[in-house]
Amino acid sequence: MTVPLPPLPPTVGDDDEHYRPGGSSMVDLLADEHEQIGTLCRELADPALPAEQRHRVGEVLIATVTRHLSAEEQYLYPSVRSALPDGEPVADREIAADAALLRALVDLSAASTGEPDFDRAVSEISEQVDRHSRVAATEIFPALRSIATEADLIRLGNRVQIAEEAAPTRPHPTTPATPPWNRIVEPAVGVVDKVRDAVTGRQTYVEDLPDGTRP
Repeated sequence: MTVPLPPLPPTVGDDDEHYRPGGSSMVDLLADEHEQIGTLCRELADPALPAEQRHRVGEVLIATVTRHLSAEEQYLYPSVRSALPDGEPVADREIAADAALLRALVDLSAASTGEPDFDRAVSEISEQVDRHSRVAATEIFPALRSIATEADLIRLGNRVQIAEEAAPTRPHPTTPATPPWNRIVEPAVGVVDKVRDAVTGRQTYVEDLPDGTRP
């Protein structure tokens, strides 16, 4: 399989066929994130969760999904386009769905806990996340596994992790969603978001949540 990888360091040793880079497969990494995001959605939808905890979980969900979608658009969907026979329409469809999910995240960030708009946004996000995860698990990931080498998937996984560290933590539905511009714009926007997070003390990782608040 040929996938659009950034320049990579040379492999160690002469037998490249059996070389296995270190790290997690992109498919495994993104599947784990889908599970984590689903857990956050279920926690946020719990009406018994105190308002302050719902707010914290909501902030973490927004940041986690935003980073996740940014990395998928930089590496998963270009791989889908180049590797799968029907990759172009599949990638276009999923990027359009991502844009709708980002708009729902904007609605959530603008609402206050306890307001009907907050609950509506949580419901919309949960439905879209469920669809996103289901399509990936049943359609995209099995197809990539059947075509890609494990080494390719691990190298892509390493790039996904790097992209997520530099990604925005707030939804920006109007930023470019395809390479090369998203790989240029997203890190720049991410810097601005991280400065805002630091100034406001905003929590953006599950690990930031107090033990009693973590899903």
